[in-house]
Amino acid sequence: MRLDELPIGKKATITEVLGKGMLRRRLLEMGLTPRASVYIQKEAPSGDPIEISIRGYQLTLRKQEAANILVVPQEASACEL
Repeated sequence: MRLDELPIGKKATITEVLGKGMLRRRLLEMGLTPRASVYIQKEAPSGDPIEISIRGYQLTLRKQEAANILVVPQEASACEL
């Protein structure tokens, strides 16, 4: 699944960062690395951009950028319910 497809309020783990050159490097430098946990906080009324929480800070990404990040959704644990 791509990060731009993840619903609001869901958590996921990054598995791979796609893209080439400057875009991929920029995403990695922002902390979007494999095994990092991300949480979709909200999206703009028009649907683009989205705001995510990663590594203790909030980051806003365009959906076009988020489409380069592959994730696996995390299951809700018993303490989160």
